[in-house]
Amino acid sequence: MNVCGLTGSEIDRIQLRLTLVRQEMEKHGLDAYVVPRADEYLGEYVPPQNERLQWLTGFTGSAGMAVVLKDTAAVFVDGRYTIQVRQQVPDVAFEFHHLIDNPPIKWLSETLQAGARIGVDSRMHTLTWYEGAQKQLAKKDMKLADISENPVDLHWKDRPEPEAALAMLLDESYTGESSESKRKRIGAAIGDAGADIALVSQLDSIAWLLNIRGKDVPRLPVLLGFATLDREGNMALYTDPRKLPNDFSSHVGSGVEVFDAEQLTADLEKLGTEKRCVLADPTMANAWCQLKCREAGATMVTGTDPVLLPKAQKNPTELAGIRNCHVRDGSAVSRYLAWIDREVAAGRSYNEAELSDQLEIFRRELSDIHDLSFDTISAAGENAALAHYNHMNGTPADLEMNNLYLVDSGGQYLDGTTDITRTVIIGEPSDEHKKMFTLVLKGHIALARAVFPKGTSGQQLDALARQFLWQHGKDYDHGTGHGVGAFLSVHEGPQRISKAGPSQALLPGMVISNEPGYYQQGCYGIRCENLVVVNEREDGMLYFETITFAPFDQRLIDTSLMTAQETDWLNGYHAEVYEKLSPLLDGEDLKWLEDSTAALAQT
Repeated sequence: MNVCGLTGSEIDRIQLRLTLVRQEMEKHGLDAYVVPRADEYLGEYVPPQNERLQWLTGFTGSAGMAVVLKDTAAVFVDGRYTIQVRQQVPDVAFEFHHLIDNPPIKWLSETLQAGARIGVDSRMHTLTWYEGAQKQLAKKDMKLADISENPVDLHWKDRPEPEAALAMLLDESYTGESSESKRKRIGAAIGDAGADIALVSQLDSIAWLLNIRGKDVPRLPVLLGFATLDREGNMALYTDPRKLPNDFSSHVGSGVEVFDAEQLTADLEKLGTEKRCVLADPTMANAWCQLKCREAGATMVTGTDPVLLPKAQKNPTELAGIRNCHVRDGSAVSRYLAWIDREVAAGRSYNEAELSDQLEIFRRELSDIHDLSFDTISAAGENAALAHYNHMNGTPADLEMNNLYLVDSGGQYLDGTTDITRTVIIGEPSDEHKKMFTLVLKGHIALARAVFPKGTSGQQLDALARQFLWQHGKDYDHGTGHGVGAFLSVHEGPQRISKAGPSQALLPGMVISNEPGYYQQGCYGIRCENLVVVNEREDGMLYFETITFAPFDQRLIDTSLMTAQETDWLNGYHAEVYEKLSPLLDGEDLKWLEDSTAALAQT
């Protein structure tokens, strides 16, 4: 075995793939070729047939980029994956660099000589990245070359077949609005932006507009495709027509045409020849689509995806479904936590994979379950200190006595999407465990209790969740909250709570997570996560309604650090947890819920 964890034959296979890419580079006169993790849809989740970075390098993380040079190669990942990348990628073939501290284009501009040509597939990059790379390389007299035939695609002989399942037509009893109504509403916004037509590139935006869901991407219920939407609400969908049910046309109503994916090129060029004004988001849509329009003569109107905000503000029907699915989901999570306590008490131990599988079993018993909303983060002991740990990337660890276990998980239901993190003690907690858990919980409560005026962004609220950790010289590196879709992406924009923004104001109907944490490298990790809905009070002020229901581990609370107001909030929350979940539990699970939600005495 190599130190990276790969066998000799696995390393040879990666070396061969690098050789094949280099052969294509030579044909095109390239000095380098860039392979991002993203595919042409530029989403967080990538279907197996589009995992090009994994094919080339062996790296399975959710963010990264490889650069192949004539005689060497490099992989760039962020801080989440610095350990994982060295376990999965052979160091005899690749150098390792930090994606943020030493970005690929900066590294290339410092590594290659003037006159170098760097190849890319513009479908795999945003226009913002593409044009930024062009400018940065031009300063060193280097050129970005868009290669129409992707070298990975040319040589990936055992590439998985795309998912063949039919799309699902989501009834208006779940969506609360017809596709036709949505398209006309967004079409009017496109006209207001001064455009004739918009590129709709985000897969969840397309699914939301058409009231359809799919199984083309793991954990994300969408159909692969691209779309355009004009100012009258007429939509062209470019996908595999065989995946659309027979009653698709009647479901979506008038104004939707379906084309094979190969038709997209000609139709984008037609937008240019007709001199249309095309709205596109350069930070989200791939560069290739926008370059095609521009080169053919279209006038490009820069703007945000016009579907983002309407999709983020859930309507009453969507919110009712989201609230309902969270109660069901909370019953599964509570059964799971009760099961863990019983198994530990009986002296039975499990590894992270077995634990994750058991939680999925409980979820799969619920009504209207479609899938998990992401791969469960089941992290024992020191692995929980890796905020985005995935036990499937190595050998799953066993539960560790007298240490913490963190489980971050969620489900995709017909009526909503869930995401919840609970941190529990296995055995007896240390004083440090209790102190740090309580500081994180205090931040969670502070954010949950926030009242704020209209126009407030998540960036302005972020410090509420961090303040108690800051007082003790501690912090966490991830954002405090991300938007969540309605039976769509578990990571939805533009709403967010983080130090770095964005400046998008929080609006009524948005669903967002509340998940402060703390991570002691090599020891343990803590995260307390619920989802909340932004609501409006009678006086116009905004507040958060917590919609996730499962007990926090009160064994980890240092009551001496809690104020009376914080204790009141926690007791009120746990009373609501018991009220909502007790009808769904029985026997030992119900007794566990009663004990776990008992009122915490004030000190």
